[in-house]
Amino acid sequence: MDRDELAGWLRLALTPGVGNDAARRLLAAFGLPQAIFEQKSSAWRQLVTPAQAEALAVEPPALPAQLQATLDWLAGADDSLARRLVTLGDAAYPASLLAMADPPLMLYLSGQLGSIGDGPHAGWPARVLAIVGSRNPTPQGAQNARQFARSFSAAGLTVVSGLALGVDGAAHEGALDGGDVAAAGHLATIAVIGTGIDRVYPRQHLELARRIARHGLIVSEYPLGTPPLAANFPKRNRLIAGLAQGTLVVEAALQSGSLITARLASEQGKEVFAIPGSIHSPQSRGCHALIRQGAKLVETAQDVLEELRWPVPPDDAPARTGGDGLGGSVVSGDGALLLEALGADPVSLDALLARTGLDTATLQARLLELELDGQVGRLPGGLFQRLALG
Repeated sequence: MDRDELAGWLRLALTPGVGNDAARRLLAAFGLPQAIFEQKSSAWRQLVTPAQAEALAVEPPALPAQLQATLDWLAGADDSLARRLVTLGDAAYPASLLAMADPPLMLYLSGQLGSIGDGPHAGWPARVLAIVGSRNPTPQGAQNARQFARSFSAAGLTVVSGLALGVDGAAHEGALDGGDVAAAGHLATIAVIGTGIDRVYPRQHLELARRIARHGLIVSEYPLGTPPLAANFPKRNRLIAGLAQGTLVVEAALQSGSLITARLASEQGKEVFAIPGSIHSPQSRGCHALIRQGAKLVETAQDVLEELRWPVPPDDAPARTGGDGLGGSVVSGDGALLLEALGADPVSLDALLARTGLDTATLQARLLELELDGQVGRLPGGLFQRLALG
């Protein structure tokens, strides 16, 4: 794309009041953005509102700086980190997004672009699963996200999420771990972000974003320099749902962005999956609501693969999730008795004493061992909860 063509796309995207829908009507009528801006206002008014036509007649003040910043960003690519701007008219634009009601005009891409190639849509991964969930998951929820993502990635799937704290970050990490054992050239994970691609939000995920760029792909529809505005993140969720063939919700409260992603996936005719949890956990209520609405209840990675009719790895493959699919360590003796007594819900020390028959000193010692092993978590109010089912 030359400088003039890029300037045309940026001008169309930056024109205030002209959203994706109006821009697509103009593109359909006149062709590339350069041709749009060669038209008279009377031609625009046949397709957009008078206010939008007036806005199109004025070059956005931010255009020169944004054009130079974009050119500089594209020039900063190197052999290990490719950068590209894909427009709605580009042959490499993902076909799954073209099927959406509101595809973005442009996508800023950074990472392993060799995995998607330059052909018309064909290079984008064919098997993509979204994993989303709470920004404040339980320890079990974070572990579920990590282990499920690792299994999917090891099975050759690409995991897409939103780089947020909590479940998103755990899913990206698991996918990167699984990508270590997947086939060469495998795109482990895609992070769809709600800021300009030159920013990382939250800052705690700076190193994770670097790992994703080395082994996956970072995607944004927002111009360079766009800060983390609250309104952009729900909008970002439609791209997460759009790039994937299915969406797995790990944990979610009843009012959460994860449920927005699930709804968007359902509206796009795609499968929605949910992991059930404790009836006492607020973070399970969103998943339970989805299941009541028809989402598929899943307990293992194989449940998802079978539902989507994707190949299930043999039992000895890295994607195998034995038993509950959480990869808990083997525990025997009093530890096994204690894990059995804990169950899945928070429980008090007195209840554990009654259930196990152990004396207080022995019980506390075994609890400490299981805490150190990551099997048990200590909760407020003197409660304990099992974290990894063995």
